Amino acid sequence: MQEGMCARFRLRPRFATYRAMSETNSKTIQGRTGPWEIVLGLEVHAQVASNAKLFSGAAVGAGGAPNSQVSLVDAAMPGMLPVINRHCVEQAVKTGLGLKAQINTWSRFDRKNYFYPDLPQGYQISQFKDPVVGEGEVIVERDDGSTFTVRIERLHLEQDAGKSLHDQDPNFTYVDLNRSGTALMEIVSRPDMRCAEEAAAYVKKLRTILIYLGTCDGDMEKGNLRADVNVSVCRPGAYERFRETDDFSHLGTRCEIKNVNSYRYIQQAIEYEARRQIEILEEGGSISQETRLFDPGKNETRSMRSKEEAHDYRYFPDPDLLPLVLDPAWVKAIEATLPELPDAKKARLQAQYGLTAYDAGVLIIEQARANFYEEAARGRDPKLTANWVTNDLAARLTAGGFDIEDSPIKPAGIAELVQLIEEGVISSKIAKDVFERMWAGEGTASEVVEKAGLRQVSDTGALEAIVDALIAANPGQAAAVKDKPQAIGWFVGQVMKETGGKANPGAVNQLLRAKLGL
Repeated sequence: MQEGMCARFRLRPRFATYRAMSETNSKTIQGRTGPWEIVLGLEVHAQVASNAKLFSGAAVGAGGAPNSQVSLVDAAMPGMLPVINRHCVEQAVKTGLGLKAQINTWSRFDRKNYFYPDLPQGYQISQFKDPVVGEGEVIVERDDGSTFTVRIERLHLEQDAGKSLHDQDPNFTYVDLNRSGTALMEIVSRPDMRCAEEAAAYVKKLRTILIYLGTCDGDMEKGNLRADVNVSVCRPGAYERFRETDDFSHLGTRCEIKNVNSYRYIQQAIEYEARRQIEILEEGGSISQETRLFDPGKNETRSMRSKEEAHDYRYFPDPDLLPLVLDPAWVKAIEATLPELPDAKKARLQAQYGLTAYDAGVLIIEQARANFYEEAARGRDPKLTANWVTNDLAARLTAGGFDIEDSPIKPAGIAELVQLIEEGVISSKIAKDVFERMWAGEGTASEVVEKAGLRQVSDTGALEAIVDALIAANPGQAAAVKDKPQAIGWFVGQVMKETGGKANPGAVNQLLRAKLGL
């Protein structure tokens, strides 16, 4: 695959007539009537990390009994007035700063009018023309190491709706308002993504930034981070004309896929929807702008409703809320509290520890993992430490369903294990056995080595006796090594077998080479 290109377009049997043109341009899909391209923009809804809702003091958090976390404001009781939660505004500003975005010191809230059974007011308090955060950008890395930039159009605050429950009774729909009024940040991108893999990579990067900032926990399974994906298709060259003119008429009609909450589903939904639109267009039809849902069981999208325009919502300034005016000094104070963000941390890990871009990239995916690594690598071989954290430990954590904060082996344990390898006390192979025993709770690395007798044999006298005996017992093999030096591996294996894998490989190789005249 060439740099900057997305993975080959994967096809379902019913759309077998569509294929990627070639590995050299897999953003292009070959249809029956010629090539097509995908254009993608995302609206990511991130639940603000806050103990209270956006306009009330009601608690926020999953697990409460239905309708147990609802204030009179959330339930839209007559005469109840919203009061802005300062912390939620601070979290939005912090997110905007983390996205290198413009912070608007004057913004306002609007009423977005529509009816849902789980929207008690009959409108949603949101921000329309004047959001708290303006244009920004996110630099995203592809699997091949190349990068692309996604422009952020805006970030605005809004309140969430409640939840309709359709599986409680065959004849009724129940409504749970615990989520009603919860603060959301809607992060709207420009249509800068060109394939499903890029869209998923963007959401991953955005999620990592939010978690680093502490403004959203990023829990997609609970719906605390979910994406509305706008998909359209066009002929080659149309997207370039759009980028030159910013005229959306160059692009195809888009459909919005609502509330997709996993990277895999985002990719599957995009791939299906793009193929669906191409098939319609190639049969002479037209695309209706609409909102669709993704059914992961059937791996397809289905129509939900026609896509509303802004005028359909009858936006107007909320009469109960004054404009939101931010003190520039307050914004500066928030900026001073920003943590080291993923891109900066990755660059520092490479510079400070000499890590590859790949290793540093794996470590910074989780802030806790990067912190764990830096604590373990203090005074130790940085590359060897990175290998243990990203490979053996990560595999064990995943298999056990642990977060790295709950790891039975702490950073000091990894550091001690690496130290024993560095000092030649144990080999890398023995270290894996030591690691498993540490995980099982048998003690520290040093304790396990002593209790189990796993100390590496580096005594040249003892090793020399074994080597001499092997050479004497296998004269043919010894002679063959002189003509074929790589055959020395057989002798190394025999020594390791004799010592139960405890022989120092370096010392063994050195002895064998001297004895065999290599």
